Amino acid sequence: MRILVMTAVAPERDAVQRGLGHDSRFDFALAGVGLAAAAVNGAIELVKAEYDLVVIAGIAGGFAGQAEIGTLVVASEIIAADLGVELLDGFSSLDELGFGSTRISVDTHRAQRVAAALQAAGLHARTGPVLTVATATGTAATAAALAARVPGAAAEAMEGFGIAAAAQQLGVPVIEIRAISNAIGPRDRDAWRIGDALKALEAASSVLAEVL
Repeated sequence: MRILVMTAVAPERDAVQRGLGHDSRFDFALAGVGLAAAAVNGAIELVKAEYDLVVIAGIAGGFAGQAEIGTLVVASEIIAADLGVELLDGFSSLDELGFGSTRISVDTHRAQRVAAALQAAGLHARTGPVLTVATATGTAATAAALAARVPGAAAEAMEGFGIAAAAQQLGVPVIEIRAISNAIGPRDRDAWRIGDALKALEAASSVLAEVL
């Protein structure tokens, strides 16, 4: 089995590598920050070899009441939450406009198995929709709008949908794992716990090697 692990930036990659150790099944690549860079770099990496699975990994913001700081979220679905059009009476997604889909399915069997293994290892983990956004949320109003748009949404990041779209085009299954570093809403950098989230990502990756 050959698995491609993609993270946005090097500190996330390094955390995953520390957790996985020297496991020859895994290759690593940086997606860059944002949906467009992630889609392009994902496609470039995926045509280099025949992969059996793509693992999207990194830190993320968590929705209040769904995924608190330190939680690990395994995506049940990957959703481009702000891909659509803003109208006078609200937001319409690409799906509602009939121009495509903003939702990509994950490898449900593997995602559930990973989540169960994380929980069995004593880690605070859950499954739920992970949103991909072009602009990171910085207000309570936007956080509430996204939570209403995608009931049960657990986390928000900026790369998942791009990588997953590339994988989907090539028929490669995907899972996404996020460690929560901050609450979604008003941006209070002093409250962010990036170091703790990277440690949680490393811990999750050590379990990942045993499950996949």
